[in-house]
Amino acid sequence: MKNPILISGTLVAVTALLAGGCSRNAKPAAGAAPVLVATAVTTDVPVQIQPSPVGHVMPYSTVTVHSQIQGMISEIHFREGQEVKTGDPLFTIDPRPSQAALDQARANLARDTGQLEYAKANYSRDAKLFEAKIISQDQLDTDKASLDAATGTVAADKAAITNALLNLGFCQINAPVDGVAGALQSYVGNVVKAPDDVLLTINQIHPIYIAFAVPEQYLPEIQREMRERTLRVEATFENMSGPSPQGELTFINNTVDETTGTIQLRATFPNTDDVLWPGQFVNVALTLSDLTNAVAVPSSAVQTGQNGEYIYVVKPDQTVEARPVTIGITYQDETVVQKGLKAGETVVTDGQLRLAPGVKVAIKTASQTGLETTASSATP
Repeated sequence: MKNPILISGTLVAVTALLAGGCSRNAKPAAGAAPVLVATAVTTDVPVQIQPSPVGHVMPYSTVTVHSQIQGMISEIHFREGQEVKTGDPLFTIDPRPSQAALDQARANLARDTGQLEYAKANYSRDAKLFEAKIISQDQLDTDKASLDAATGTVAADKAAITNALLNLGFCQINAPVDGVAGALQSYVGNVVKAPDDVLLTINQIHPIYIAFAVPEQYLPEIQREMRERTLRVEATFENMSGPSPQGELTFINNTVDETTGTIQLRATFPNTDDVLWPGQFVNVALTLSDLTNAVAVPSSAVQTGQNGEYIYVVKPDQTVEARPVTIGITYQDETVVQKGLKAGETVVTDGQLRLAPGVKVAIKTASQTGLETTASSATP
C-alpha cells in the first residue's frame, strides 16, 4: 500500500503548478509590481548607417625628410615624437664643405671679373686701332672672342655662387609641414647621401583623415544628401574619454570595390585635441539626415511578442496597458516610436517580466529595487 502522505503531497504540488501556470498572466491578488519607468519625449534623432562601419585613421599628409646634399649630420634639433611647426630646425649637416665651395666660387668670380675688365679694355682699344686701320679684322675678332669668353666665365662664376649658397642653405634642414616627428632614421655622426637616405617621417595630424567603407546600396543617398549639405561623421573607440570627435565627409571614391561591394569614403576631423592618432581603428557613425520631432523612448521599453513589438504604458490609475507600436531607428539606446505612442506618456523600462495587461504597478527607482530587463516572448 502506498504511503498516503506522499500521495497527498504530490497532489498538492501538482495542483499548485497547474494553478500557477493558468494564472501566469493574471493580475496579482495583492501588491503592485515594482517597475522602472520613463517618459516618451519628442526629440530630433540622426539617421545613421547601421551597423556602424569601422574606420582607419590616416594622417592628413605624410612627408619623408631627405637631405638635399651629401654630408655628415652635426646636430639634431628635435625629439622623436615631438610636434613640429613649419620652418622648425630639424637637422644640421656639417656646413664646412659647402662654405668652402662658396668661398672658392667667390674667389673664382673675383679673378674672372678682373679678366673680363681686361678683355673689355683690350677690345675697346683695338676697336679704335681697327678704325684707324692699324690692326686687322682678325685681331679685332680675336679680341671680341676673348671678351665673350670672359663674360661667359663671370656668368658661370655667379651661377656657381648661387649653387654654393643653395648647398649651404641645405645644410640646415627645416620642417616642411606642421606635424608630429616620427622615429629617427639617422643620427649625429652619420654621413647621409642625397636623396637616398631617409632622415625622418613627419605625419600631419591637424586636421586628420578617417577612411571607411560602406555598402554600395547607401551610395545614392549619400551623394544626394552631400549635394545639399555637409554630412556629419562621428568617431568612437574603446576607452574613449570626453566627447566623441566630430568631422565631416569630404571624399567619395570614384569606384566601388568589386570584391566587397563597398565604396570607400573619407572624413576630415580637426583633431585639435589629438584624440585621433594615425593607424588607429575607430567606429564611425555617418549621419545622413535628421529625423525631427520624433517620439522616442529608451530602447529597454520596447518588448517583442508573438504579434510584434509592444510597450507597457502606465495609465493614470497605475495599471499598465500593453500597447502595440511601430518602431523606427535606434540611436544611443533611444528608439523612435513611429506609431502607437504619444509624447508625455509613461512607459515601463524595467520589470516587464512581472507585468500583464491590467496589472497595478509601483514606480520605483533603480536604487530601490533590483529588476531584470528581459524582453517577454509572450503575446501581450
